[in-house]
Amino acid sequence: MTSEHTNIFEGTSQVVNPDGSSSVLLVCEHANHFIPDAFKNLGLSPDNLESHVAWDPGADALAQNLSRAMDAVLVRGVVSRLVYDCNRPPSASDAMPERSEVIDIPGNRNLSATEKEARVQNYYEPFRATLADLIAQTETPIIVTIHSFTPIYHSERRHVEIGILHDEDTRLADAMLINAADHTKSVVERNQPYGPDHGVTHTLTEHAVPYGHLNVMLEIRNDLIATEDQQQVMATMITAWLVDACRQINAKGNVQCVA
Repeated sequence: MTSEHTNIFEGTSQVVNPDGSSSVLLVCEHANHFIPDAFKNLGLSPDNLESHVAWDPGADALAQNLSRAMDAVLVRGVVSRLVYDCNRPPSASDAMPERSEVIDIPGNRNLSATEKEARVQNYYEPFRATLADLIAQTETPIIVTIHSFTPIYHSERRHVEIGILHDEDTRLADAMLINAADHTKSVVERNQPYGPDHGVTHTLTEHAVPYGHLNVMLEIRNDLIATEDQQQVMATMITAWLVDACRQINAKGNVQCVA
């Protein structure tokens, strides 16, 4: 039975559709560009705060459409990744970046150990704990993280349109890559435009790989999910693609689209 699509706030994360019936558990770490007042916008201009350096444009809307399509629980970040990137461990140099692409982040410059630890405890740990608890409550969980990337990075145009990312566990990524042509005409590539060497698979290695949970990270070029129509079309396509991939590897649990 399809659950009511409700939201629960858990500190620095929001749980969307908490009673979802799917084995798929969606994660959107970079859903929001909100920066709490105490950080004084980290010294950035309004344009920079709404750009891809502060969040993943389109990813949140896509993730929420996927949550509805699959009746899946979604954990979304509610603060900008510039305050703390919840897809990075505290030891990562870019968990609180001083520079993102070509933009300096004045409010992250020369942070003390105490200031960094405060952000870890206030933002990363609550997000990590919420996600871990939900995974523990899900039978045969399948972890799918949703991200977007900019078409032009460091002045170079990217030709890839959808990236299928993985770390050591390649099962779900392999199945999606094998079936890609059955579902999309987009340019689909493995571990592009980022991969494990860039430190982007932290959520997968923290919450899925050690426990044997099927997992994948999806990177969608943000010009392909800029409008509501694009977001809905992409969600419908990805839902069918995921279901097909999970069936191919005989994944247990309910990953079907719920009307």
